[in-house]
Amino acid sequence: MADPLLFNPRTYDPAQFDPETRRLLRATVDWFEDRGKRRLIEDYRSRAWLADFLAFAAKEGLFATFLTPASAAGREDQRWDTARIAALNEIFGFYGLDYWYAWQVTILGLGPVWQSGNTAARTRAAELLAGGEVFAFGLSEKTHGADIYSTDMLLTPDGDGGFRATGSKYYIGNGNAAGLVSVFGRRADIEGPDGYVFFAADSRHPAYHLVKNVVDSSKYVSEFCLEDYPVGPDDVLHTGRAAFDAALNTVNVGKFNLCTASIGICEHAMYEAVTHAHHRILYGRPVTAFPHVRRELADAYVRLVGMKLFSDRAVDYFRSASPDDRRYLLFNPMTKMKVTTEGEKVIDLMWDVIAAKGFEKDTYFAQAAVEIRGLPKLEGTVHVNLALILKFMRNHLLHPAEFAAVPTRLDAADDTFLFEQGPARGLGSVRFHDWRPAYDAYAGVPNVARFREQADALCAFVATAAPDEEQSRDLDLLLAVGQLFALVVHGQLILEQARLTDLNEDVLDELFSVLVRDFSAFAVELHGKDSATVDQQRWALGAVRRPVVDEARSGRVWERVEALAGAYEMAP
Repeated sequence: MADPLLFNPRTYDPAQFDPETRRLLRATVDWFEDRGKRRLIEDYRSRAWLADFLAFAAKEGLFATFLTPASAAGREDQRWDTARIAALNEIFGFYGLDYWYAWQVTILGLGPVWQSGNTAARTRAAELLAGGEVFAFGLSEKTHGADIYSTDMLLTPDGDGGFRATGSKYYIGNGNAAGLVSVFGRRADIEGPDGYVFFAADSRHPAYHLVKNVVDSSKYVSEFCLEDYPVGPDDVLHTGRAAFDAALNTVNVGKFNLCTASIGICEHAMYEAVTHAHHRILYGRPVTAFPHVRRELADAYVRLVGMKLFSDRAVDYFRSASPDDRRYLLFNPMTKMKVTTEGEKVIDLMWDVIAAKGFEKDTYFAQAAVEIRGLPKLEGTVHVNLALILKFMRNHLLHPAEFAAVPTRLDAADDTFLFEQGPARGLGSVRFHDWRPAYDAYAGVPNVARFREQADALCAFVATAAPDEEQSRDLDLLLAVGQLFALVVHGQLILEQARLTDLNEDVLDELFSVLVRDFSAFAVELHGKDSATVDQQRWALGAVRRPVVDEARSGRVWERVEALAGAYEMAP
């Protein structure tokens, strides 16, 4: 019997969605399955461009259906629906990050367009999507990275109401084939933020020069240059501060996709790893008979379940966001930072079990072990997103506000607010609902109760021993505090989703035994920081807890893990 918590192509039926969404998701799975594992791996190893995949997506109208908001739609089933976008992210991750990446940078390229009031550009984007084109997001530069304050893409007025753009962009996905590239630059004649401009460029234009793919991969992560590129009024998407806001708000939309891609990678790798370990005999015993192997695979499994629970619940807050409810601004970098780093841990745990098998060229695992590393480093590093998360810590832990309950959001609605987020500031004023009731609902689960002790201790730390003004300049110390806070938020949304889905309490208890250990490890890390005060050191050691051990519970969870052996294997 298939595990209901994990994606399995053999049994997949996204019945929670409308008929057309179900058809497209299932058609995508079937396309990959029909191609088979040998072709999947060979295309990855040969760095083949994704022409056949993009042809399939164009034929089915996949990108056009999922990525055209209702305001620009030509068909009733077109909308920007984060729930079904997340489902497709997971499928793409399951089969290979190269496919997900072409889709992801299309999402980023569309962000400034769908936030724009330029009707001509919006119409052009919808037509390009309908024609099966991909998009690109021209933000980063070789010298400055994503430091948009320092962009060297310069636009000079041409005297006819338009501009001539000259400059280069670096690390731009789909830059080799994009029908529309949303490019960030600044006017040469205006200083400061009022001079920012977002404009649309075409990769096929003679003044657009493709330099190279900067990575050795099917993912075409381009460097390109514009030389005296003509930018007319119909090409201008945003000017001034609105261009700056469009850049950050686009990343808000795009970074959310990394979590579910990471989940898909881990799921495929887990089927391979458990199946291999279960059938490999060492010293006359299956590898899975060894206690340390069972512990590593069980930890990997419950961490993966936690990734899914958190991400699924975060979808609800993302879709329910409004000018008066900006809680997504915390849960969004959490999915990017916490879920993707959990994905690395899941792969590492399994790799310790399967060892040399994880290098073999005929396995999906070999590419999973490489690709899982990229997700924590895309759309801002872990450190950048952790620093962002810290801005919400005091309000979240100590100053809850009243909010109506957010339901599970699987309805076929258009997520219009994502393109109406407004100015990208005021994070310190964002309020949150009380995190404690989610924990109270599972107070009878031993390791949830044990972790709650640590969460309460963190509140006491923030109230009485938080970093002072001088320590607040020590990012190394702050990041350790941020990891502790992230665990509390991670646990909160896991528990909310567990309640909504009636999660098996053995799995939940085993998952929180892992979180207790994680909190203790980060507390010890904080204790060792150079600038930690005596009070902070004392607090850190006092927050260390031992998980509640229950051999019978662990045995029941192991049975779920063991059942994954042979549950799915991709056809040759």
